[in-house]
Amino acid sequence: MTRVIAVDFDGCICENRWPGCGEPNLAVIEEAKREKENGAKLILWSCRSGDDLTEAVEYCRRYGLEFDAVNDNVDERKDAYMNNCRKVWADEYWDDHAVLKRFGG
Repeated sequence: MTRVIAVDFDGCICENRWPGCGEPNLAVIEEAKREKENGAKLILWSCRSGDDLTEAVEYCRRYGLEFDAVNDNVDERKDAYMNNCRKVWADEYWDDHAVLKRFGG
């Protein structure tokens, strides 16, 4: 199955300047574009909604960053599991507040 990466917007793709958009984090943007070129699917994973979410999507496009889904699961996973749960399912989550903690096997 294709690798899926969920990428947070505020504080990760750009500086956190809510409700606006801060300066771009070019390292994250370029790495996300490389991952997509190498076959990964990208999800824009944000608490933004409405016009603020549209602004974030357009901001990313200005830097050449396109997503396979926005606050949603990618079609491949929806098809594989025959549903679209509310939780965004990814192999990796890129977030400025991330803490890695694994439980179990």
